Amino acid sequence: ERTKGEVPHTSASSPEDFAKVFDQIHEEYPEAQILHLAYSAITTCSYQNALLAAEDRDYVSSVDTKHVSVGQAVVTMETARRINADPSMTVEQASALVKELGARCNMCFIPKNLDYLRAGGRVSNVVALTGNLLNLHPCIEILDGKLLAKKKYRGNLNKVVPKLIQEYSEAHDLEKEHVTFIESPGLPQEIKTLAEHSARELGFQSIDWMKTGCVITCHGGPSAFGIVGFSKR
Repeated sequence: ERTKGEVPHTSASSPEDFAKVFDQIHEEYPEAQILHLAYSAITTCSYQNALLAAEDRDYVSSVDTKHVSVGQAVVTMETARRINADPSMTVEQASALVKELGARCNMCFIPKNLDYLRAGGRVSNVVALTGNLLNLHPCIEILDGKLLAKKKYRGNLNKVVPKLIQEYSEAHDLEKEHVTFIESPGLPQEIKTLAEHSARELGFQSIDWMKTGCVITCHGGPSAFGIVGFSKR
């Protein structure tokens, strides 16, 4: 929660942060290779800092997932699932898998209002004021590692969310076996129930919810909603 007009800020992990974690893992599992699945390199210097930390550590490989927040998490979990199913997979094969999954993974989210985007300097005061007055919700997508506002929805979330789910899943031809919904703190239960109902009507078989981390919550604010899914091959 933002109080007294203060704006939350984010910062990248330093090379020292990565080195400390890499060394801790290596000490516990000296025979293991570490595969670091990085937050989108375009949005932060964390990936470059991880590469710096890995320079003198031949047991570390780092791959840019080209995703953020829940998108990065979904790519990471699917990679782990595939490795568990095929323990003989090499680091090179796993790295290629990460890139393939990252290319097929799609993520978008809509904020409840534009207050936090304005506070972070990502939209102007005029745009935020106009957007809030008109009840506009920009759909922010992750495309090739970049966060881009591609479309605007107008109205209350109970009208916007079902429309977003249908249009986004059709536009990206998402696999119907599974979809992950994103929620930032404060998203009403009625919106979550409505989202699940809409997804099941579209044929999605399994639905998970994941909460946003600190970075996306700082940008999107409370009560944001989003979608993550894999496109069909």
